[in-house]
Amino acid sequence: MKNILFLLLVLCSISNVWAQEPDIPQSPSPSERPSPNRQPGNQSRSEEGVKTGKDSMPKVKEYKIISIHKDTISLDTTLSIRKDYKFNYLRKDNFELLSFSNTGQTYNSLSLRKDYKKAFPEFGARARHFNFMEVEDIYYYHVPTPWTELYFKTVPEQGQQLDAFFTINTSENLNMFIAYKGTRALGKYQHILTSTGNLRMGFSYDSDNGRYHAKGHFVSQDLLNEENGGLTDLAIEQYIAKEPEFDDRSVLEVNFENAESTLFGKRFFLDHEYVITKPSDSLNRLSLVHTFDYSYKKFLFKQDNAVNEIFGESFESSDLKDETRLKTLYNEAGVNYSNNIAGDLSFKVGHTNYDYYYNSVFISPGDTIGNQLKGNLLHIGGAYKKQIGGFKVEGEGRLNLADDFSGNYLAATASYEFDKENLIRFGINQNSTAPNFNFLLYQSDYKNYNWRNDFDNVISQRLFAYFKSEKIVDLFASLSQVENYTYFALGEDSLVKPFQAGEQVRYLKLKAEKDFDFGLFGLANTVMYQNVLQGVGVLNLPEFVTRNSFYYKDYWFDQALYLQTGFTFNYFFKYQMNAYDPVLAEFYVQNDQELGGFPVADFFFNAKVDKARIFFKLEHLNELLDGNDNFTAPGYPYTDFMVRFGLVWDLFL
Repeated sequence: MKNILFLLLVLCSISNVWAQEPDIPQSPSPSERPSPNRQPGNQSRSEEGVKTGKDSMPKVKEYKIISIHKDTISLDTTLSIRKDYKFNYLRKDNFELLSFSNTGQTYNSLSLRKDYKKAFPEFGARARHFNFMEVEDIYYYHVPTPWTELYFKTVPEQGQQLDAFFTINTSENLNMFIAYKGTRALGKYQHILTSTGNLRMGFSYDSDNGRYHAKGHFVSQDLLNEENGGLTDLAIEQYIAKEPEFDDRSVLEVNFENAESTLFGKRFFLDHEYVITKPSDSLNRLSLVHTFDYSYKKFLFKQDNAVNEIFGESFESSDLKDETRLKTLYNEAGVNYSNNIAGDLSFKVGHTNYDYYYNSVFISPGDTIGNQLKGNLLHIGGAYKKQIGGFKVEGEGRLNLADDFSGNYLAATASYEFDKENLIRFGINQNSTAPNFNFLLYQSDYKNYNWRNDFDNVISQRLFAYFKSEKIVDLFASLSQVENYTYFALGEDSLVKPFQAGEQVRYLKLKAEKDFDFGLFGLANTVMYQNVLQGVGVLNLPEFVTRNSFYYKDYWFDQALYLQTGFTFNYFFKYQMNAYDPVLAEFYVQNDQELGGFPVADFFFNAKVDKARIFFKLEHLNELLDGNDNFTAPGYPYTDFMVRFGLVWDLFL
């Protein structure tokens, strides 16, 4: 908490020191399309521009947010139902996720989450990565005046959640930003405290002559969760029975109260480009590009005393400590060429030095497991983009030039924009990559969690189509097929182990979104249908997931306050929900229990006053009527009724 308060003071001090004249020209980057959820007239004075003597404040649309892929949008400070969906720990719409009871814990997935542009294995401990900020989660900025954003939200029991962000253009060419996202929450059950921190800082630079462009960042993250293994069998019975004496969740017994897991990470990233041709040449553009990425990750599981009845035999009876580390040094250089006839082409060559390791070697009678996967990986890649009539065609690919971690991916898409409100996009993805590192090699003080596997590459294909129409519907459809699907499940000894499916996994997904406006009332709907066509029992997902919001919206107090208030209903079908393993920080497949099939109703009252958006919510309101006996994973209860509030406040100088 002291660190968070100190950062706020620093941000406020910097804002005062670096206050600029608000007459910097707008960045030439393209601005965002108008939001479909933008309410007419729902602007603050900073959006419209406020006269201050001879000058006027810049409009909000002049504050640019730029992704690593150079996609640019304008800042949007309006209030909408979609902003309510993103007002959470991840600050993303979590429709396809099921959160655990305490802020900062993990999420169970209600759909297949897969990266189809991957040719190198990931670290593992995926249950800890929902709030881990990767390269694509860091954005860059161009602002006419200093901009500060403050996010605050309450948490279960003691603690708080805060995300403080500040950015400034010290000149037209140079932007710098710093931000810290911190959470500490005690939770209602025994031993589920969370304490997380995400520090990120970075810059973007464009030279005066337009030839050199650079953006880079540094990120430091630590995500700690106390682990309790879920409720005991007796506590589960007491919880399901809704016995009044156990409404105080802290009296329910958990499997253990002596473990914690933490994911650490640091990253230095730089992406820069030098344009060889004259910047004024609009017909041809040739440039050299280079990307540098040094990343370090460590996953730590600690436990004071072994719990052998759950995790099996152990080498140590006390002071258990598992440490898994990965270091990667990534360099990629390439050439980009743009021509108004040929389109945009790029060719890249890259090198990755990787070191995944433990500090000990596992030796048992007749078996020795090494402690390291280390090597160098070369790859080549390319991309193409072209506007052909009304169609925009894009292609991208990569091929690893190595036997140890052979892999590749290919992505091809085409899109057609009928007008500003209607477009269609369709494409195909194909990739082949080794399973994550923790499937290939793992070591632990628990004997069961020691393995070295020679799994085949996971080979995936996906066909997808996306239709977006503000007047009709937003519809996404995909058909995926995965060979050598790799997963965790219980073995014959009822302990968690890695497996690779012998048959293909085929999966259909349909997702539709549609908002209706009835004057002072609004209705927002999100519906998802899924069908595991092949591979049931290996990939378990709910067949149907829905979210519906009905709300009232209007201006109050001579339009000084804009509000939205109403109810949101969430529901998903029962299914054999994945279970959680704290030693690995992974979810594993189980086929014994069907969970889910429960409705959740939330009441919200959201308001916008000048530059601040205020959020107030009664979560799981229907629990007051019929109690709560629901789960987010076997043994882990769903969130009880809770009063939550917070705000997002944008400050401009």
